[in-house]
Amino acid sequence: MYQSEYCEVKYEEQYNVVFVKWKKFCCNRDYREPLEYALEIIRAHENCDYVADTRSGFENIPEDTQWVAEYFMPKAAEYGCKCIWFIIDKENSLKEELEGQASDSSDIIAFRYIYDLSEVRSEK
Repeated sequence: MYQSEYCEVKYEEQYNVVFVKWKKFCCNRDYREPLEYALEIIRAHENCDYVADTRSGFENIPEDTQWVAEYFMPKAAEYGCKCIWFIIDKENSLKEELEGQASDSSDIIAFRYIYDLSEVRSEK
């Protein structure tokens, strides 16, 4: 498990996902380091998907958004991740940010929006 003041990353065996819970805004190394840890979990578990709890809500800086599109998403797909799951709040306060990430990478990976981690099981 990875834990910092910004984020928690852990493997959820019952869903075969890496679960990333964002706590507050971060950028650059503080943002990328937990995602690199998540990639290692994806690589270690066959067909492991990625789930991000975005309910604490913050938008990425442009440099991190570009890094996600150019590095994180291709690596996740290469390591066997088939779907990125975003746990959203009822208002979907990060709608534009999340849709931007999805449109940048929808040709290599699927995207789903859910309200709770337990919904992964019913959708997978």
